[in-house]
Amino acid sequence: MINNQRSFFFNVDWITVFIFLALCTIGWFNIHAAVYDERYPSIIDSHTNYGKQFTFIIVAVLVGGVILLLESRFITALAPAFYIITLLLLGIVLVVGRNVGGNQAWISLGGGFRLQPSEFAKFSTCLLLARYLSGPNIRVSEPKSFAIAATIIGVPMFLIMMQPDMGSTLVFLSLVFVLYREGLSPYFLIIGALFIALFVTSVLYPPLAVIGVIVVITLAVILLFRRSKKVVYTMLAGLAICIVFVFSVKVIYNSVLKPHQKVRIDIILGIKSDLKGKGYNLNQSKIAIGSGKMWGKGYLKGTQTKYSFVPEQSTDFIFCTVGEEWGFAGSLTVLGLYLFLVLRLILIAERQRSPFSRVYGYGVASVIFFHVMINIGMTIGLVPVIGIPLPFISYGGSSLLSFTILLFVLLKLDSNRMGIV
Repeated sequence: MINNQRSFFFNVDWITVFIFLALCTIGWFNIHAAVYDERYPSIIDSHTNYGKQFTFIIVAVLVGGVILLLESRFITALAPAFYIITLLLLGIVLVVGRNVGGNQAWISLGGGFRLQPSEFAKFSTCLLLARYLSGPNIRVSEPKSFAIAATIIGVPMFLIMMQPDMGSTLVFLSLVFVLYREGLSPYFLIIGALFIALFVTSVLYPPLAVIGVIVVITLAVILLFRRSKKVVYTMLAGLAICIVFVFSVKVIYNSVLKPHQKVRIDIILGIKSDLKGKGYNLNQSKIAIGSGKMWGKGYLKGTQTKYSFVPEQSTDFIFCTVGEEWGFAGSLTVLGLYLFLVLRLILIAERQRSPFSRVYGYGVASVIFFHVMINIGMTIGLVPVIGIPLPFISYGGSSLLSFTILLFVLLKLDSNRMGIV
């Protein structure tokens, strides 16, 4: 019994646990700074969001500890059940959910607490995707296997899009990196990048001008490789798809996207400047981060933070508080921790003996990387404001608990890597 306990203790990746605790602590202190109330100066006061976040962190640590004590086979066996329960919750939230910020994404639990099923859908989707891709004779490069994997990812995406929560919907696209690691052709990533570029170009310029450039490029390639019928037919098919896509972008942009979503894209692309309207959040975010300079203004001394110039500063824009009060040095430290965490997760995934654990590990790394990249990117104006939390740092029980479960399930699988999962 003692030997088993020692083995368990030494097999857990405590470096990753330390990064988790460091990020949670950084988040807690920055939430305290972002919504500080002089009437409740104590950082653990339950009347405040920073006091509630302390409770969330304690619960998350306890949940993480319980997960480490579970049997790995239990987690693997219940993957389909977790997925189905999540889908049911996503369906329920569309009927009885509470609307917050224009998204019907929350189920009220009473006492001021709410549950956001979309956060837990990331965990259950990663788990079921790992269960499926680790099955015998599954090749993601084959159309049938790819279609089933895409369906596993696509169903929760569709339900979340119905809320509508565009930020959480887009997170699921990060799982394409999992499919790529498991054998999906790299051409899918290249094609995806090209379509993103084509989307931006189609928004910035008239459709006929964009199509004209594509036609010229297509004809040039066909002339160079005219002896290869495969290349010629591929380029002609690609041209037809691009033409349909360009016109579809205009239809979606003008008729499907909501006005505030269009304005945010326009601001990022430089089409519009709306510093007092839809661009207010982004402008104030840049001011807050830039005003921190090298070393920051000091803890609880941020003027942008103290006077609430940046909305949602304890959730989606928590990185503004880091930048303003801790400066470039503090921001770089946080980014360094995230980089170390993602690289550590990839290392953990690669050292797994079980295909299930490896696939799940890449799923965790992809989701966390996407969240960090998009959240920080939107605070500094590199991507549109879509509203997703910064892992382990943003205020919120659902977010913190879901990321904790994601991470500690991987740590449990990793601690058991010398056995059979």
